[in-house]
Amino acid sequence: MATMNQLHSATACALGAAILFGASTPFAKQLLGDGSNVSPFMLAGLLYLGSGLGLTLTRLLRDRGWTSPALPRHEWPWLLGAVASGGVLGPLLLMVGLARTSAATASLLLNLEAVFTALLAWLLFKEGTDKRIVLGMTLIVAGSVVLAWPGGHMSVDLIGPLALAGACLAWAIDNNLTRKVSASDAVFIAGSKGLVAGGINTSLGLALGASWPGASQLSVAMLIGFLGYGLSLVLFVIALRGLGTARTAAYFSTAPFVGAALSTTLFGDPVNAIFWLAMALMAVGVWLHLSEHHAHRHTHTALTHEHPHRHDAHHQHVHDFAWDGREPHRHRHQHEVQTHSHPHYPDIHHRHPHDP
Repeated sequence: MATMNQLHSATACALGAAILFGASTPFAKQLLGDGSNVSPFMLAGLLYLGSGLGLTLTRLLRDRGWTSPALPRHEWPWLLGAVASGGVLGPLLLMVGLARTSAATASLLLNLEAVFTALLAWLLFKEGTDKRIVLGMTLIVAGSVVLAWPGGHMSVDLIGPLALAGACLAWAIDNNLTRKVSASDAVFIAGSKGLVAGGINTSLGLALGASWPGASQLSVAMLIGFLGYGLSLVLFVIALRGLGTARTAAYFSTAPFVGAALSTTLFGDPVNAIFWLAMALMAVGVWLHLSEHHAHRHTHTALTHEHPHRHDAHHQHVHDFAWDGREPHRHRHQHEVQTHSHPHYPDIHHRHPHDP
């Protein structure tokens, strides 16, 4: 069974992804500030180019040269769909939203990504849930409505919140599609998304008349992209393996609080009582997610796949090659039918249906 250390490791990855992405929002907002010649479309491209180039270099150094990603053929459509939704559409809508919304308000509205992700996971991909998670999502939605309500938020108009909500929906689709390939190399997945999405968004920005920013803005944008989009996505994919889509998104929903805190403390974004009310509603919703406990008797069907693993209760198999005993290690392996009960999340070994 999944050990507490493994669950803690997956949780740490999800929270690490949240911190990196949350911090990127107010810094990206600064690049769109008054007097900046960086268009939203160009910035979206540069953020992902920084992610793609940085992770590709990381992978080359890690593997000491180019190696095949060994992504199964049936998983390529899922990856391409994730790139189109989360790597192309999502960043464009985010930049439009940031240009018309304060960074602090935008940071909290990005909590909607977790809500949309969970809804798609439950309704379309049949991931298990319970009343506690539903209540948490309801509170997050309530906080977002408070922020976006006309006259009760700090955005310029409704276009900003609507664009941000659209970005969250695009990323929710991306998250659920990425779940399908989460057992594969996380650095390759995130790097591929960065290269493709960065190339498309940058080309679109140039076609619409945008110009390349100066060297300092270019380097800052690509650094923000590498950390906030690249490394963040790598950690997010790893968390998907251990927590499932909805739970990973729930942990990731702490990202806007990081962004809001930086926006108010470093950049002096104004806040009011409505802002704090929205934050309180969202904070309670996130806490309900983080404090969830899920355990029941369940059956594992036969499964053959490949991913990094340790020889725990779910990985009792022999090797047809010389093994030096190091863990975690990666190879193609088979799971036999097994029935047992223990605390778990809908990770790559627990994607089973639940009784009503």
